[in-house]
Amino acid sequence: MQMPRWKTVGGTLLRVAAVWAVSTLTMLALAGILPDFRLKSGDGDTATQIAVTAASGAGAFGVLSALVWPLLVRALLLMPALVLGLLVFVLNGSMLLIALSVNPDGRGAAEPETAVVVAAVMSAASSATSTFLTVRDDDAYRRRLARLAVRRRRRLGEDGGSDEPPGTVFLQLDGVGHAVLREALRERENRPPVMPTVAGWLQSTHKVTPWRTDWSSQTGASQLGILHGSNEDVPAFRWYEKKSGEVMVSNRPTSAAVLQRRAAARAGHDGLLTVDGASRGNLFTGGADQLALVLSVAARRGKHNRSRSGYFAYFADPANATRTAVSFLAEVVREICQSTRAKLRRETPRVKRGGLYPFIRAFATVVERDVVVTAVMGDILSGRTAIYADLVAYDEVAHHSGPRSRDARQVLARLDRSIELIAKVAEHAPRDYRIVLLSDHGQSPGETFAGAYGLTLEDLVRAGCGLPVSRRAGRTPSGAEAREAGRAALHRPEKPGVDGDGWCGGREASAGAGGAGSAGGAGDTAVSDPIVLASGNLGLISFPDVPGRMSREQIDARHPALLRTLADHPGVGFVLVRSEAHGAVVLGADGAEHRLDTGEVFGASPLTVFGPGAESAVRRTAHFRNTPDIMVNSAYDPARGTVHAFEGQIGSHGGLGGEQGHPFLLWPAELTPPVAAGEELVGAERVHQVLRRWLEEADGPQVPEKEATAAPVEVAAAEVPAAPAAPEASAAQAPAAAEVPAEPRPAKASDAARTMQDSRWDGAPAAPFTVVSRVVPNKTR
Repeated sequence: MQMPRWKTVGGTLLRVAAVWAVSTLTMLALAGILPDFRLKSGDGDTATQIAVTAASGAGAFGVLSALVWPLLVRALLLMPALVLGLLVFVLNGSMLLIALSVNPDGRGAAEPETAVVVAAVMSAASSATSTFLTVRDDDAYRRRLARLAVRRRRRLGEDGGSDEPPGTVFLQLDGVGHAVLREALRERENRPPVMPTVAGWLQSTHKVTPWRTDWSSQTGASQLGILHGSNEDVPAFRWYEKKSGEVMVSNRPTSAAVLQRRAAARAGHDGLLTVDGASRGNLFTGGADQLALVLSVAARRGKHNRSRSGYFAYFADPANATRTAVSFLAEVVREICQSTRAKLRRETPRVKRGGLYPFIRAFATVVERDVVVTAVMGDILSGRTAIYADLVAYDEVAHHSGPRSRDARQVLARLDRSIELIAKVAEHAPRDYRIVLLSDHGQSPGETFAGAYGLTLEDLVRAGCGLPVSRRAGRTPSGAEAREAGRAALHRPEKPGVDGDGWCGGREASAGAGGAGSAGGAGDTAVSDPIVLASGNLGLISFPDVPGRMSREQIDARHPALLRTLADHPGVGFVLVRSEAHGAVVLGADGAEHRLDTGEVFGASPLTVFGPGAESAVRRTAHFRNTPDIMVNSAYDPARGTVHAFEGQIGSHGGLGGEQGHPFLLWPAELTPPVAAGEELVGAERVHQVLRRWLEEADGPQVPEKEATAAPVEVAAAEVPAAPAAPEASAAQAPAAAEVPAEPRPAKASDAARTMQDSRWDGAPAAPFTVVSRVVPNKTR
């Protein structure tokens, strides 16, 4: 039964009056507490005059918040998100000063720093009151949902969304491995699970299974494969491309745009979310039109860049802005306290967590989480068909605190509450929703390579090349061994020690050992220094002055001691190179060698300790076009499950070894299983096929295939021959550059299913898959 209009208007007015009254009382209380904030004139006022001043100030502040704040946020959208979050307090305080200045009697004044505090407290109080009244008023909440449903029906047509199939929400818990999830869902010592909401799902409505990543176990490769169906030629989180002379970094907007364009060209479609989809907080769009905090379009400017629209939708409400800003500062304080406690307790392993890191962590765990969760709830209430969102909080904290640390468990608990909130909102959506949880990789613990051995991977590479290294690295056992190995390989006399500059091998043998030069080019000599990059426990070494991929024979001729120095180091698990005679070759300690293309093994295979699937994963990456001259995977201790990150991380991912390669997939039981019984789900591209099948099972959106053309693809030099071609485009237009004429996008998901019926792949549950074959420079997502 519809409520009379007078009751609707009356209820709204009562809520406004209640919020106004609470704001007035809050202002009065603060005026009595804070010495630099007053609500009376110098001559003194009666209690009535002070109350009127407070009421007028609170009313003016509320009007400014409602009318001016959204305009301010929209004007500041081009600013970095971190700066925008910090400006929340200043803007709020400025509006309070304006509200006090418009008082006709001239009463009320505050110092600028006091105004910031007063505005923050008033916004929080009014937000809490408004939220409480709305929650208690079920009719108001239902009316809001009804309005959203009416808008949806108007957009879709007369039948609206009443007969639409269920929508699907994919929530990616970045970096949460299958084993960590299982532990978070179990009761421990009579304590409830860390994630009670997800634990309840697993006991009733959902199922969970692990899946295995590719060799590059990081968000760039995994999410690209999941959303766009291809992660071909993505060897790591960052790598050097000799053709362009640039370092590609997965979380750099320009690089992400190029990777998305290449993946779309290979897969032949724009992505998983092409039809009525929304992409929130991801590296890539997935083909969605609705975007918020999507990195691959962040470099765009103008009306076509909607990646920052999520900020406006969230921060347009000053109460949201204040609440998030307060939580942001609380998280900064929490991180400082936790890192101080770890230092005082001398916990090991441990990495430095100072500088800007507390603010970076707060952005990932508070600002990005709040904006993404709010955007997802808006998508659900709008009835979108497919939504994919990435929550990065756990991954950020686990890198610096450890995958099983107390800090990381607290983040998991907060993520569980976010999942619960999304599920409750889905109960009021204009269509049914299925929620799928998944992760893109796990994390493996362990002391850093530098912490364990006293030198970085770059130090080790330079020592093996006969290039100078720091005094500190040269004096370590690893540095000394590499130095002597280099001298022996170069037939040079032994020196009694390291000179003042820390030379290892000397520059005078530049023709054989590699001369001086910049890391990005040949410098003033014919031979340049190697470029050494890290992606978790995966290292990549390239020689930029040599066109194309160097062979093992070329490397040995140029740097005779390098490969053995790397392969024999106790912190290195194996080394991948290309041989002119034998193809892809994996080198291990004590002369072990595994020739991947021929299957020949000499000695014990270095890949055995990394478990089943390691050989096929390495073989696949070995034939990528942008695979570097040398790839190094750190050592793995299967008894402890530890690896050595080549970055400053005690929880890492990026290569092979341990839980980093075993994320999870948790799905509603009514969907068909990801793979047949006894099968293993391997590779991000296979996960894409599973998610695509689940969308199709609900008669939901299909992924329109692109029509192949004769135009060459920009990256087609060594790619899959059957990949559909697309015209070349600039990086700024990357997501759309690979498009070719395709079927018009259907207005409804059910129509899309009928239109694309011929292009479906067999989604029968018993059909097995055939497996072929943040803001921070050091952060690996």
